[in-house]
Amino acid sequence: MSKFSISLSMIALLTAAGASAPAQASQDSLLVNRVQQEQGMNLPTRGMSMAQVEQKFGAPQRKLDPRGGANARQPVINRWDYANFIVYFEQSHVIHAVLNTPAGNNTNPASVK
Repeated sequence: MSKFSISLSMIALLTAAGASAPAQASQDSLLVNRVQQEQGMNLPTRGMSMAQVEQKFGAPQRKLDPRGGANARQPVINRWDYANFIVYFEQSHVIHAVLNTPAGNNTNPASVK
């Protein structure tokens, strides 16, 4: 293999690597924006019970069927969809709440079956 073909191979490799960098940077900035938005919003907090969430935020638009629960390592996970956020429960307590934004795959939870 000649030095010229090695150089071309290196240029092609570096060009391909550089092409994915802007896409990753864009995803990173979307994630940062989403986290900043979440911090400024009144969302359910970790540890709240289902009853507390429903009392404070009202009934969700949709309650998905529980998932998991096959064994102790796979606890039952519930998901409730509200207009602006989604709440995840382990058993009956909040483990995470996220904004319903285009930054994730939950752009339109009503369309998920």
